[in-house]
Amino acid sequence: MADARRIVLDVLKPHDPPLRKFTEHIADAETVDAATGSLIELDQEVQNVKITVEGTALDYVAIEESIENLGGTVHSVDQVAYGEYIVEDHRTLQDG
Repeated sequence: MADARRIVLDVLKPHDPPLRKFTEHIADAETVDAATGSLIELDQEVQNVKITVEGTALDYVAIEESIENLGGTVHSVDQVAYGEYIVEDHRTLQDG
């Protein structure tokens, strides 16, 4: 069975901790080699962020627990990559 190498998540998080600390905490999860956090939308109460994690055999449950331990909630899994390497998306004629 192929291992997960990249997971992109739509996450709702509180303002505290700040995005920098939030992403750093997720990057410290055992199977995560790297993490990127991007602010999508800012509200008075919460932030909607995109979290991208990469590793050689990602443990989704551990990543989700890291997010929840910081008060965040996974809204959706927006992209996953499995296999020996990550296939990058390329625009096609169907993309418009």
